[in-house]
Amino acid sequence: MTCIIVDDEPLARDEMQSLIQEVSQLEIIGKFSNARAALDFLKTKDVDIIFLDIEMPVVTGLEFAEHIPKQSLIIFTTAYSQYALKSYELDAIDYLLKPIEKTRVEKAINKAILYKNLLSEDVAKNTVESNTENFLFIKADRRYYKINFRDIRYIEGLKDYVVIYTQQQKLLTAMNLKTIHQKIPQATFLRASKSYLVNKDHVDSFDNHSVYIGESEIPLGEVYKKEFLEKFLGNALNPDV
Repeated sequence: MTCIIVDDEPLARDEMQSLIQEVSQLEIIGKFSNARAALDFLKTKDVDIIFLDIEMPVVTGLEFAEHIPKQSLIIFTTAYSQYALKSYELDAIDYLLKPIEKTRVEKAINKAILYKNLLSEDVAKNTVESNTENFLFIKADRRYYKINFRDIRYIEGLKDYVVIYTQQQKLLTAMNLKTIHQKIPQATFLRASKSYLVNKDHVDSFDNHSVYIGESEIPLGEVYKKEFLEKFLGNALNPDV
């Protein structure tokens, strides 16, 4: 798999290159100091993963991300935590906060590779075949999977697909998040952000910015926060965190 690094700081580009090479076999086919140069490169080259800084002169990483080809996955790299929620609205695979730890880079790359491998399969034929009060059937890999609602921990939207996470497996199907939300109990599955639905029965904790399910940290978007807290806490508690 190939990747490029886009960052206006030379030292940051070199450090990112070293981290990538230390934890993966990704082929780094370009390093760029600005978004325009990277965009020109993408016009002639296919890139699997883009490590993208956010605060850059002229064209920011967030602005650039809106023009990146759909087949390229974005991993944002930045020193500013306030951009985290916006990054997930742009379907970023991950968000690495500088100074970046080696373990976080490895985790982000593994996640991107997982999605790339899933998307390379014939998932266009994966569909939600039917649903009842307690479960739904997912058709995938020429099989029908019975997924009990109580076993679904959370659902992540990724471009034109959703990934259903249970304790035992991950299933990818060609459907957007809004559509699958209509097929499952909305009183149980709450919208946490543009890209995530969470099963409230699996939520361990939450704060103003994130929902925690096991080892997974799920962003809590400003647009969805009030409704999420009201539904989760109910009328008995003050929904202000």
